[in-house]
Amino acid sequence: MKVMEKEVQISALISRTTKQLLERHVRATGVKKGRLVEQALRHHLQALQELPVDVVVHPRLVVTRKSGEAILEQIESGKPTEALRDLMRDGDSGAPRR
Repeated sequence: MKVMEKEVQISALISRTTKQLLERHVRATGVKKGRLVEQALRHHLQALQELPVDVVVHPRLVVTRKSGEAILEQIESGKPTEALRDLMRDGDSGAPRR
């Protein structure tokens, strides 16, 4: 028999975009907000514990103005690699068809 844990309330500030995504998912699925947040937090925290640090890609990257300008300059002046040209020409031919 599974024993229910006592619930506690937390408070967190989230972006407007995240709130809109949460609201949309709740309306579409009927899942309660608290249940969705609990599942998402548990899933995320478990992944952080089990995955090697170097494979975790955070959903938001923060760069300084200087590094952002350097990235933009590389994007604007960069030339595609041969591998990228091959991929764009051939598509993802190795992927299974649906």
